Amino acid sequence: MKKIVTLLIVLLFVSLNLLAQKTKNREKIKALKVAFLTEKLNLDTQTAQKFWPVYNEHEENLNAIRKKGMSAIKDKLNKSGGFEGLNEKEAKLFVKNKIDFDEKELIEKKDFLAKVSKILSYKQILKLHLSEREFTRQLMRKYRKRRDHK
Repeated sequence: MKKIVTLLIVLLFVSLNLLAQKTKNREKIKALKVAFLTEKLNLDTQTAQKFWPVYNEHEENLNAIRKKGMSAIKDKLNKSGGFEGLNEKEAKLFVKNKIDFDEKELIEKKDFLAKVSKILSYKQILKLHLSEREFTRQLMRKYRKRRDHK
């Protein structure tokens, strides 16, 4: 009994440590992204103070839409027994739901553009999109390099 309790406590601490590290890594990546985009967009302090709350809200909204969409798809797939368990009617419904979530993302992106165009020039907005992709590519390269060295 003592061994089981000890094992459970150790597992609890290990899982909490991994969760904390995951959160710490996300925060670190977010800080790197903020610095990267601020530099690429050449934001002054006043513009940055207006821009970042709008950008962060947009990111949260997109993440919520994506998370909701993916969890809905996963839940339905699990209930159907995976792709093999789907009939054509269910597959059609899945495709329609995916399009609905894509439309919600597009609406969010349009709303963001309307808000951010009052803060940034269109040239900066274009640079923002390109810089986001560049940041993601750099992050993936670092991840691959780190993974290959292990």
